[in-house]
Amino acid sequence: MINVMLRAEKLEMKDSLEAIEFYFQKGWTDGLPIVPPTEERITEMLKSVNMEADTVVGSIPERGRVFTAELVAINAVMAGCLPGYFPIVMAAVQAISEPEFGLHGPSASTHGAAIMIAVNGPIVEQIGLNSGANAFGPGNRANPTIGRAIRLLLINAGGSPEFDRSTLGHPGKFSFCFAEKKTAWTPLHVQRGFHENVSTVTVFACEGPNQIQNHGSLKGESILKTMADRMSPLGSFNIGSETEMAVVLCPEHYQHLHREGWTKDSVQEFLYKHAKRSLKEMKNGGIIEAPIEEGDDEIFKHALPSPEHILLMVAGGEAGRFSACMPGWFSYKQSKAVTKSIKAATGFT
Repeated sequence: MINVMLRAEKLEMKDSLEAIEFYFQKGWTDGLPIVPPTEERITEMLKSVNMEADTVVGSIPERGRVFTAELVAINAVMAGCLPGYFPIVMAAVQAISEPEFGLHGPSASTHGAAIMIAVNGPIVEQIGLNSGANAFGPGNRANPTIGRAIRLLLINAGGSPEFDRSTLGHPGKFSFCFAEKKTAWTPLHVQRGFHENVSTVTVFACEGPNQIQNHGSLKGESILKTMADRMSPLGSFNIGSETEMAVVLCPEHYQHLHREGWTKDSVQEFLYKHAKRSLKEMKNGGIIEAPIEEGDDEIFKHALPSPEHILLMVAGGEAGRFSACMPGWFSYKQSKAVTKSIKAATGFT
């Protein structure tokens, strides 16, 4: 049993409403009301991962910002998380603190990327994470509060009010967390080297979902061509730079492809091959300021460095042929997706 000794300053308020208004005035929220972080609630969070309050769990070295377990717990309480959600929050904090994620870049850029959190493994059912209808949207407590905890941590401990220079941002910056749906295909975390029975989080800095609809195609290949076109717009970092991309297939698209014998690997190969733009298109579209020359229509820029740079998942409601792609931030050499075992990060089983 841990001995929790909290370091944060204690504030006395007459009631919760006064506390909520005080947090608004101090700029300690994301613009929405918060749950007042009482000592009891913070302690319950820390006990759920058996961590001392002053344990350092992450940082942003470029800003001299350090995340302790107590700071993470405070913001998880504020976000509305239950203690059962906290192992995911803690693993996500450790994942975004890995050097290869490069947290400072996407969280300061004018691009306005959000942190996508995809969850796999037994913990999905244990805490009731949503992988079905409205997976990216409202209606389930676990998904939005877990994602919101990360955003509040960046606001209150990561220096976002000072460093975040998003030109527009997008709603995923409030929260962007979902679970991958179980299918006959290989789960994302298994593709990334983990056993199927290991619970994981995958974090990825990305744009908002670009919805892909195809209701009429009779062939899986035609569905994938529609997706590849949506994955390769001239105005995306994916054409101007080298980034990863998350692609989430809806169940109807997945079922169609699965019936035809497609696998995750073959879908990734196809999307990589077809998500591209010719040099002529790039010049016509203003990406490259240069005269069009003979042969430009035969030189192509792929939207991704390789098929493995596609984070392919299945999620969403059973009805509706709407999938989505989320282009990544700037370059995978500066920020790449990180997958972390929740047990390794927190000891939670």
